[in-house]
Amino acid sequence: MTKEQLDYDVVIAGGGMVGATLGCLLAKQGCRVAIVEPYVPAPFSLNDAYGLRVSAISRASQHALMQAGAWSFITDLRMTPYEAMCVWDATGHGEIHFSAADIGEPDLGAIIENQVIQAGLSQAMDSYDNLAFLAPVSVDACHYAESQIAVELSSGKTVTTALLVGADGAYSKVRTLAGIDVQKNDYNQKGLVAVVRTEKAHQLTAWQRFMPSGPLAFLPLNEGKSSIVWTLPADKADYYLAMSDDAFNVAITAAFDQRLGNVRVVSQRVAFPLMGQQAEHYIAEGIALVGDAAHTIHPLAGQGVNLGIKDAVALAEVFVSAKKVDNSPFSLKALRRYERARRGDNVLTQKAMEGFKLLFGNTFIPLQFARNMGLSAVNKVIPVKNEIMRRAMGL
Repeated sequence: MTKEQLDYDVVIAGGGMVGATLGCLLAKQGCRVAIVEPYVPAPFSLNDAYGLRVSAISRASQHALMQAGAWSFITDLRMTPYEAMCVWDATGHGEIHFSAADIGEPDLGAIIENQVIQAGLSQAMDSYDNLAFLAPVSVDACHYAESQIAVELSSGKTVTTALLVGADGAYSKVRTLAGIDVQKNDYNQKGLVAVVRTEKAHQLTAWQRFMPSGPLAFLPLNEGKSSIVWTLPADKADYYLAMSDDAFNVAITAAFDQRLGNVRVVSQRVAFPLMGQQAEHYIAEGIALVGDAAHTIHPLAGQGVNLGIKDAVALAEVFVSAKKVDNSPFSLKALRRYERARRGDNVLTQKAMEGFKLLFGNTFIPLQFARNMGLSAVNKVIPVKNEIMRRAMGL
């Protein structure tokens, strides 16, 4: 087939990390796929500065990216496997350490810039003759009739498809067009991100300090650098953004308890608002939602993109299994299997992250004491720690 045509098995609105992964997984199974993306991705060069947005990619997500055909491209660019994780409570002495060596694994995952993942997926998409990447184009409207959806594009063209997938982010146009409501929880916080250099080596360890105002994470990058994600009340984040670099260096070093010595920012600083969202339904007739279009969670455990990639894998698996027994692999019956497979897990993870946010944000002294005792106790129970690691890695 020519890559651009007027009829597809699947049209995916959104060519970000989740949408592109899904597109590649479906194309690999022989599906005719169009990915509609409003922005033309910027080309990536190894000479580019480190991006401010990074993801902690789990072993399960690595496997999905491998199946999509993107992992080898990503590893040829740049990534930082992390071998350990250290979490501690700023209000006491509670601390827990995780090590990949304890479960016989080479690492716990990899810290990868979002722009690198996107670049790897772009190369993978180019390798599929049955996948068309249409950009800059967006979905304007859609109409369902006779087991087909007519999708009107901003280019003026109309394409038809058996399934329209919303992978178009937290403010999903597809979700709105489908009339699917969303439950929102504004955390009144922002995530401040930047790239820093630390006086002491990061030891290929992901570090996270929980403070009443929110967690501060240092994620290892190459060249002795780290990516920071500092969760703060919205007004406090704005205050730190307005600081001079020198003043911010002092503040971030103190906030991190000098765990890695003096800290120096080597990039711009930006902050983005944090909000939890859960679509009331992930599906409608001829429509499915994945990634941020279906759910967003608090970033304190770095699971957002991993959950989205799980969505992509589950939807692709529904296509494969349904195709064997049904001429309409994207029927509402098949899509319900996808929703059952993913919504419960996503809701549970969202509530767990919100629970951690409340737990570590509480300044009630007896609770602080119990919290620190709990961290220290779990740190000593090796089987429990090992199970936590395996689950976080998707093993």
